[in-house]
Amino acid sequence: MAQRTEAASSSVALKDGRQVTIRNFIENDKSALSQFGQALPKNDLLYLEDDFTHPEIITRLANAAHAENWRQVIAVTPEHEIAGYAAALRLPGWSHHVANIRLIVLPSYRRSGLGMHLAQGIVEAARELGATKVTVDMLAALTAGQAIFSRLGFAVEGQLARHAIDRDGNLHDIVIMSAFVRV
Repeated sequence: MAQRTEAASSSVALKDGRQVTIRNFIENDKSALSQFGQALPKNDLLYLEDDFTHPEIITRLANAAHAENWRQVIAVTPEHEIAGYAAALRLPGWSHHVANIRLIVLPSYRRSGLGMHLAQGIVEAARELGATKVTVDMLAALTAGQAIFSRLGFAVEGQLARHAIDRDGNLHDIVIMSAFVRV
């Protein structure tokens, strides 16, 4: 069982000169996470596993800040707003060495390098969970996301045809990428 450690926050400069702090999500960030969800475009919400606009989901994510097999990392602006969110969930049973990660960035912070910083932070958090393999599932059309994880050493493990259905009922292919990490 992995022991929970509280990683120190780190301030990073983005490509466009803006500053954010990458740190662990804490329960007190619940309101900011709700505002983050409300700021996401409708099209982004169609493809997320968690509906960041739903108060019960926000409460569940805030409560998960204490969960043994779950880590969340956020990017916080100087104005204390969340610009990006990432999570790692270590799987149960025979896959307990695997963590699945999720990542979403506000459109105004995309192509600024924030996705890469968050991806690095959540992979490190997955390693701290005791994961030796990290996976990420995303829509096949999300080539920018695939590029971020490729730069971190992830490779495509597979593609599932028409595996995801968005809230409008449209089917989409999913790409599964993975990387092995050292504990």
